Amino acid sequence: MNPLELIAARDVPLGGPRSLTVRRTLPSRQRSLIGAWCFIDHFGPDRIREGMSFAPHPHTGLQTVSWLFSGEVQHRDSTGVEAVVRPGELNLMTAGRGVSHSEVSTPASDILHGVQLWVALPDDAREVAPGFDHHVPLPVTGAGWTVRVFLGSLVGDTSPVRTHTPLLGAEVLLAPHTTVRLDVDPHFEHGVLADAGSPIVEGTSVPNHHMAYLSPGRGAVTVAAGAHEARVLLLGGPPFGEAILMWWNFIGRSHEEIVQFRSEWHAQIVRDGSLVSHGQAINHGRFGVVAGEWRGPVPAPTLPNTRLVPRR
Repeated sequence: MNPLELIAARDVPLGGPRSLTVRRTLPSRQRSLIGAWCFIDHFGPDRIREGMSFAPHPHTGLQTVSWLFSGEVQHRDSTGVEAVVRPGELNLMTAGRGVSHSEVSTPASDILHGVQLWVALPDDAREVAPGFDHHVPLPVTGAGWTVRVFLGSLVGDTSPVRTHTPLLGAEVLLAPHTTVRLDVDPHFEHGVLADAGSPIVEGTSVPNHHMAYLSPGRGAVTVAAGAHEARVLLLGGPPFGEAILMWWNFIGRSHEEIVQFRSEWHAQIVRDGSLVSHGQAINHGRFGVVAGEWRGPVPAPTLPNTRLVPRR
């Protein structure tokens, strides 16, 4: 069995002048995907006196998974959904063929802490209609541990939320000096993201904000806490098996697709040299318009001079 592999995070500022610095562990130089999980941003706990604000922006070919430990975020999207992301509650947005959305921290949020994750859609699901799912998993408890399963199955609990490939997503909280052995699907590869407490995964200490990668072939994952309470996210899925091309907020399969997505987004939002933001639900092209949103949509960055190449 292959040994555990540690993936360190890199700091990435998001959001311009009011940027939120996130710690990105996926994609990394070592690994592009874990199952269909293709993007992991871990943030906080940060005091956000001026608030977090992401104006309307597009997505294709993926599902976004929001999971908070503290704070609240207001979500609006071009399908007409308005929802608040709260701690311990799953909000999953399916972009499919195309969607746009905005995110802003609520006035009640002083400290923001959580993760934003992306799931790559397989080729046969990339053109599905956009949608939104909300789920509040009940905690499953044992001797010194609590698990909340937001996707897939673990510790006898199964999330009702649909994904287009088999996935596992769960929060695991451990009291000091607690060890838990979690039975998992041996066909899955897994990532264990250390949020707090420098947990010990399969006998190896994982520094906070790092991720431990475990290859397929394991029927169980053991996580332990030392002298302090520990919290991890356990993510998994079978190896994805498809090459993807991820650029900015788009996932496609070729350079030409990404160029087309960018072109369609700009054709939708740019008219007579001005950004359009009517604050109304209008079916503008592939991505739609976010209802009730008065901030201008975010232009896509300039494409690189080199050809974009898919990766696995």
